[in-house]
Amino acid sequence: MINFHVDRADSVPAYAQLIRQVREAMRIGVLQPGDQLPTVRSVVTSCTVNPGTVLKAYRELELAGLVEARQGAGTFVTGKLGDADPHVMARLRHSLARWLEQAREAGLEDEDVQALIASVAAEDLLRRSPAENRHEQDGPVQRAGFRRKGDAA
Repeated sequence: MINFHVDRADSVPAYAQLIRQVREAMRIGVLQPGDQLPTVRSVVTSCTVNPGTVLKAYRELELAGLVEARQGAGTFVTGKLGDADPHVMARLRHSLARWLEQAREAGLEDEDVQALIASVAAEDLLRRSPAENRHEQDGPVQRAGFRRKGDAA
């Protein structure tokens, strides 16, 4: 079962946060086809959001073919995202939790952690991209959309 949370300080709208959480839960295997999403009423209560916010999120998930609303029964997961082995996902999740613990001990804040992960993911994407898609004059950091101090905007 998924427990939604909405970060009011986040610039991402609440409905989009709910969508992201469902997609992430599906991707890591927390939600499987046939699982029921929390009722609109329970999400409204737990996240203190407007019912329209939850309905909009569920509607977009339905349009994406990931869930199905059943009259009088609720909203159920019908799609699947990702096909990674659940054992591999569990092992990697455990490794990531250890890494995050080390990052916290080193004094990193949420934004530091997110920046590190985003930069490594961007560099990995570039490393895996075909050579013809690369701009040889740029380094991996610039191609990923990051600029070094002193670089022109």
